[in-house]
Amino acid sequence: MTEEKTSVLEGFKAFLLRGNVIDLAVAVVIGAAFTNVVNSVVKGVINPLVGALGSQDLDHYQSCLKGPCSVNDAGEVTQGILIMWGSVLSAVLSFVITAAVVYFLMVLPMAKYLARAAARKAAKEGAQETIEVSELEVLKEIRDALISQRGSGHSTP
Repeated sequence: MTEEKTSVLEGFKAFLLRGNVIDLAVAVVIGAAFTNVVNSVVKGVINPLVGALGSQDLDHYQSCLKGPCSVNDAGEVTQGILIMWGSVLSAVLSFVITAAVVYFLMVLPMAKYLARAAARKAAKEGAQETIEVSELEVLKEIRDALISQRGSGHSTP
């Protein structure tokens, strides 16, 4: 039982010390900080721009689905069915901005870098292959020359 327990603990330790887990933890922390930046941009820039058409806060955009809607001082709906579509619009804008920033500042540059690195590697391998083919051709010519010398009357000891 102790051997099994030791192997489980060793496996867990190996899992924690792998680079992927640490990279994932860093990504989560950076993502949480980035979320605050995006939310600030949405609340400080996007909402006022949209608010130029109406309310300053997207959260105030709402519609009443059924009956006259009434909301008490605590913000709770006491009558009717209130659809808060402004909050959904704000969340969608946050998502689109986050996705655009991640794509244009992280994914696209990394894809270009990896493509350039792959092209350099392919060119390097192509040059190495050319050198190997050239060496092979030279060796074949030497072999053919030796065979022709043997066949032209030179005797071998």
